[in-house]
Amino acid sequence: MPLIPIDWLSAHVETPENLTAEQLAADLVKVGLEEEEIHRGEVTGPIVVGKVLTLAKEEQKNGKLINYCRVDVGEHNDAPGEGKEPAEMASRGIICGAHNFDVGDYVVVSLPGAELPGGFAISARKTYGHISDGMICSSKELGLGDDHDGIIVLAKANDDAAIASIPAPGEDAMGYLGLDRETLEINVTPDRGYCFSMRGVAREFSHSTGANFTDFGLPENLENPLPEPRGDENVRVDDVAPINGNVGCDRFVTRVVRGIDPTAKSPKWMTDRLTEAGMRPISLAVDVTNYVMLDLGQPLHAYDMDKMALPIVVRRAKDGEKLTTLDDVERTLHSEDLLITDTEGERILGLAGVMGGESTEISDSTVNVLIEAAHFDSISIARTSRRHRLPSEASKRFERGVDTQIAPVAAQKVVDLLVEYGGGTAGEEVTDLDNTVPYPAITFDPAEVTRLTGLTPDSAEVTRILQQIGCEVTGEFPLEVQPPTWRPDLVGPAHLVEEIARLIGYDEIESLVPASPAGRGLTDRQRRRRDMMRTLVEMGWTEVLSYPFVSSKTHDLQEIPAGDERRVALRLRNPLQDDVPLMRTSILDTLLNTAALNVARQNAGTAVVEAGVVTNPKGIASQAPLPGGARPSDEELAGLNAAIPNQPYRIAGVAVPQVHTGRAGLNAVTWDWRDAIEAVQSLARILGLKTTVHAESRAPFHPGRCARIEANGTVIGYAGELAPKVCERFDLPARSIAFEVDADVMDEVRGHEPIAVKAVETHPAAKEDIALVVADDVTSAAVEAIIREAGGDILEDVTLFDIYTGSQLEEGTKSLAYALVFRSDHTLTAEETAAARNRIVKQAGKALGATLRA
Repeated sequence: MPLIPIDWLSAHVETPENLTAEQLAADLVKVGLEEEEIHRGEVTGPIVVGKVLTLAKEEQKNGKLINYCRVDVGEHNDAPGEGKEPAEMASRGIICGAHNFDVGDYVVVSLPGAELPGGFAISARKTYGHISDGMICSSKELGLGDDHDGIIVLAKANDDAAIASIPAPGEDAMGYLGLDRETLEINVTPDRGYCFSMRGVAREFSHSTGANFTDFGLPENLENPLPEPRGDENVRVDDVAPINGNVGCDRFVTRVVRGIDPTAKSPKWMTDRLTEAGMRPISLAVDVTNYVMLDLGQPLHAYDMDKMALPIVVRRAKDGEKLTTLDDVERTLHSEDLLITDTEGERILGLAGVMGGESTEISDSTVNVLIEAAHFDSISIARTSRRHRLPSEASKRFERGVDTQIAPVAAQKVVDLLVEYGGGTAGEEVTDLDNTVPYPAITFDPAEVTRLTGLTPDSAEVTRILQQIGCEVTGEFPLEVQPPTWRPDLVGPAHLVEEIARLIGYDEIESLVPASPAGRGLTDRQRRRRDMMRTLVEMGWTEVLSYPFVSSKTHDLQEIPAGDERRVALRLRNPLQDDVPLMRTSILDTLLNTAALNVARQNAGTAVVEAGVVTNPKGIASQAPLPGGARPSDEELAGLNAAIPNQPYRIAGVAVPQVHTGRAGLNAVTWDWRDAIEAVQSLARILGLKTTVHAESRAPFHPGRCARIEANGTVIGYAGELAPKVCERFDLPARSIAFEVDADVMDEVRGHEPIAVKAVETHPAAKEDIALVVADDVTSAAVEAIIREAGGDILEDVTLFDIYTGSQLEEGTKSLAYALVFRSDHTLTAEETAAARNRIVKQAGKALGATLRA
């Protein structure tokens, strides 16, 4: 987000005296530029100018050479002879380890009570046998740069001109160094790319306040007139693979400056502004191009002309070509990448609109500079930047849209600054390859403003506002509106309405809440899913939300076997983080990490549940053709649908064993695998589904403590205890539990029939216990299913309360004891319950070989 120094903004637009960052933010938000943050200096005073009066070099026992200085700090001086320090004159004694200054030099001194970046407080202290009563500061210590080996020398001794331009000893240095300034950081939406410049923000400040704005992007406001182009033989555009029909480069301006002094420094006002805007000063040639880019919004690039061979050729890359960019990274190029090349297109100089290459970068020996100011296609630059994960200040502007007519003005500004501060001479080689075309005019009916916003400006006011933002307006009804060259976002009447509403003021639009149509609201499916989550929360689970991105290691951590469909995951081309490039195929993929994070933060009783979609790319087309601007054909829509992966809706939970710690008079509450199964069965009951539970072996669950839950013979989910190794790898307590269900499958099993609610019976219940002896391999679920079927309508509940194996039974058998509850629309007789009991025993014997235990 751009940083806006107030003094720099004031160079473009009249601002009130003592304008604060808070007031600037309030003014800009009126026209849609929101405040991101106000940056204030980390340095607090007193920071003053000091004059070095004496300097004694003292070598220490460790071999280190230090300077003991007496420094004149004006009204902050100690009186002569005070303390144990020598009484040469009124001054302060300060220890300094730097050696780039001498007696008579003017320096920056932080006095006791000052605080430097990082919370470094200055105080008087004894060191190296002296009282150091302050500190002589370097750029790094004040947060002004990276130079910490040498202190800041404001003026050398006997340099009368420099001395006259700085504050006197003892006077405040904060303002002179720019340490007391506030900088506003604003949030710029993608359609307002012109606000990535002081020129653009100043224009918006003018719109908001009515302040007088001077557009330094116009040739007539330059100090020196634009020279006439001398032909375009130095530049050639060979774009044989335009994207979406747009040629990658439609304007290319070059200028030359020769004889620059390579030792010339950037002026202080420029480095101060760059620093305030968040950009590090480097060298004069680089600083000038960065400064003009921030000032006017036109990205520029400076080449060492002696390292290149004209003409410059703009072309697309060949697959597999290599380029080492200025960040010292070798990059493999793609055929869509737009390149700047020389030597008849053979040598690559840089990625157009993104970053230059190291072969022609500016160095300490550069004396002849070629300046590039071009206009590139926004889509091409955006794709290249994302493909190489190389965002830059240039790409950030090009992909949002740059003024098509600003290039020659920005190049002239760079030339003027290099001539003035670098001692160079402007070359006669002036190239301006211009194939730009005006943006399409918009036919606009002023009545659209009222229709879309409710505002009622007259036609004259509509015309005035459109002209104010830079449009050319002709005609009367309808209006013909030509968008300005810096507004590629204005492509239809609705965009013009938005601009008019923005400048009139959004607060002028009356708030009208539309009436809610009858019969609208949540769908049945949405209600059921809310009921499901509410049920889990009421059971003690906590709903969470996690990002659906996972690493390729997550399946190994869960011990998911090779060949399992859950390992087939969709890989993102541009993931938010390189270590999580896959879309999850199970809610547990991300929920296990969420649970582990809560455990690591000592959240006792972690029991988290999440509902969301997972991505199953199995069977989808690898690539769908992108449709153009027209409505896609049925074939194109079918292709897009074929490339969209299946995204089922799942609900999953993970809980540690102890969900409530013990308290005075109360035992700890623990959960086990049965609670995971109960969570799934509770969800099924919401939908009116009857479930059966079956033993299963499935990662990441414990092989012997995992249940497969079915409804009407269809698997709806899994629940149980997590495998010990899984708990260990995710740093979860041993015997933690989990479950996951497919809500879409549950909806399919349920169908569209309304849930039948059974009438509540008020007659007393009859209870019977029954113990059946079955083979060891017969599951309790199978026995319970027989009991429920044989029990009929009067059987209300079945509970397994005992399992017995021992010497009283034959080897290879076990006894399962159940508590049965019978109830009907009348008081049941002993004969009726006995008959039901006998039916159960008979059918269990017939189906499972069960016998009644004596």
